[in-house]
Amino acid sequence: MKSIKQYAFAVAALALIAGMQSCKPKSAGSAVSGDAAAKVYVAPGKYDEFYNFVSGGFSGQMSVYGIPSGRLLKVVPIFSVNPENGYGYSEETKPMLNTSHGFIPWDDQHHLDLSQTDGNIDGRWIFANANNTPRVARVDLSTFHTAEIIELPNSGGNHSSPFITENTEYVVAGTRFSVPPDDKNGDVPINTYKQNFKGTISFISVGKEDGKMDIAFQLQCPGVNFDLSHAGKGKSHGWFFFSCYNTEQANTLLEVNASKRDKDFIMAVNWKKAEEYLKAGKGKKQAVKYAHNVYNEKTHTATSEIRTEVTVLDTKELKDICYFIPCPKSPHGCDVDPTGEYIVGSGKLAALIPVFSFDKIQKAIADKAYEGDYDGIPVIKYEAALYGEVKKPGLGPLHTEFDGKGNAITSFFVSSEIVKWNIKDLKVLDRAPTYYSVGHLCIPGGDTKTPNAKYVIAYNKITKDRYLPTGPELAQSAQLYDISGDKMQLILDFPTIGEPHYAQAVAASVIRDRSVKFFKIEDNANAFVSKGEGTTKVIRTGSKVDVYMTAIRSHLTPDNIEGIRMGDDVYFHVTNIEQDWDVPHGFAIKGATTGELLIMPGETATLKWTPDRVGIFPFYCTDFCSALHQEMSGYARVSPAGSTVPLTFSTGTNQPKADSTAAGTK
Repeated sequence: MKSIKQYAFAVAALALIAGMQSCKPKSAGSAVSGDAAAKVYVAPGKYDEFYNFVSGGFSGQMSVYGIPSGRLLKVVPIFSVNPENGYGYSEETKPMLNTSHGFIPWDDQHHLDLSQTDGNIDGRWIFANANNTPRVARVDLSTFHTAEIIELPNSGGNHSSPFITENTEYVVAGTRFSVPPDDKNGDVPINTYKQNFKGTISFISVGKEDGKMDIAFQLQCPGVNFDLSHAGKGKSHGWFFFSCYNTEQANTLLEVNASKRDKDFIMAVNWKKAEEYLKAGKGKKQAVKYAHNVYNEKTHTATSEIRTEVTVLDTKELKDICYFIPCPKSPHGCDVDPTGEYIVGSGKLAALIPVFSFDKIQKAIADKAYEGDYDGIPVIKYEAALYGEVKKPGLGPLHTEFDGKGNAITSFFVSSEIVKWNIKDLKVLDRAPTYYSVGHLCIPGGDTKTPNAKYVIAYNKITKDRYLPTGPELAQSAQLYDISGDKMQLILDFPTIGEPHYAQAVAASVIRDRSVKFFKIEDNANAFVSKGEGTTKVIRTGSKVDVYMTAIRSHLTPDNIEGIRMGDDVYFHVTNIEQDWDVPHGFAIKGATTGELLIMPGETATLKWTPDRVGIFPFYCTDFCSALHQEMSGYARVSPAGSTVPLTFSTGTNQPKADSTAAGTK
């Protein structure tokens, strides 16, 4: 066995190569051809051809870009509070960020997956993962609102998600960090990893019509780290494939101790067999605690429920659910081609790309062509599952997408390039530099049955000299390549928010025409809605004051409120009564310790305000809505506790009159 020092040296050497390779290539100045500008130009008033959904990484959000222009269209808040529109600040959206740990205002959003029907993107929903406090979210693509978030018990880190089956039967999530199960005593020495830590895979069912999520079952697996995954399709429908690392089951200095083996694993999961065991009653009920949060578009309000049970299948006992396949070294990507026959592993410390055959995997299982087992899971012989290897494709393969023409494109982090190769003969066809240290990449529909072979987008970890310097923190980067011809052509750089990880893209026509323009005011079922200015009011209940307010161009009703006292909690329930597309209104008040509200036409949102001093407090619309936007404002008067100033409200009638500033006080 090699020594720790040898492995440390190897890792250091790889780091050195990475640093060398990510330096500016000599060809950088001439990499973009003269017709690039024409290829990415979208004329004023014209739409982009594709939506590009990009994970926000440490921002916790999802960003939406137009392709080919690279224009940022929207930032969708999912796992982090967002002052821009009040997500996580308004009373209606606060429950979306509830967990079994309480209110969590941030998370690390790594991967996205669009819903599919028969292996093709249907444009209904996109699913997102939270890596830090394990959760999966569903975003409704008719409103671009986060519609649902479900927390994952028995998980530590939720990197290996959310990946879907070809009819969106399930969203699947694997734990990044194996941990003791939630119903076991977690107060154990960390160095008892091999004895006490388990890896869990969650199968989240998705309602066919409403998309509602539920944890159908979990698989308890050996204590390894699950990285990325993809579902089978076509002939391999009913299977799921995960990349696994840290098969050494190390618990410290993983850069050395989890990189010792020449091969880690791809894990093949027969989820149809798991369903059979579930139906046969082989699952065990486990006491856990996790949050399930749902946003209702009728009430414009979220609710949060804490659930206390999950069903677990033990893969060590039920041996024909999971199978391990050796895969060179610390695999990251695990990608399935459009036919469902080929599974591509990407060992990020390997100098080749292994391609496995689904047919050969099935034959190996039937023939029991195993080389033993790993913690009770059969290990298929490498050669028995292998279709072939792409030799010397580059350094640091990470992720593979498919062009639907029999070719694959793989990103290479260390050598900073994307490489095109043929799936059948495993020959490299083309390579193009990236700037720099590319992570994931995206072809529109690249993980479906019918990819669109027009563009590939690379999401880079380092930008260095690509943009104007902005201090030590530089812009994150994406690069667009034209892949319609034999050679890949770089045609655009564009910066992105956060740190872009996995992304998805789809033809705009799949989503565009389903987009909600505004909410019908007559359908608004919020408990505090005001459907017209005549229904506005201010009500005191003890120390709680509810302000039922409307917003319309260009005034708020009411815009003068008096009789609020120190010690009151004031709830501004603002309804935007506009019924016109793209006329949002905002709301903010001086001294509020939360964010603003941004209220869409026909929507109701609530801001809680607890004044901290006596005085006059202006409030106003924060979103420019008309020529008289500046005039869209009002005042709230706060009197001392015990004041006898009556609670009054008005708009346009409370004209100035003689009044003592101390009037009504004791």
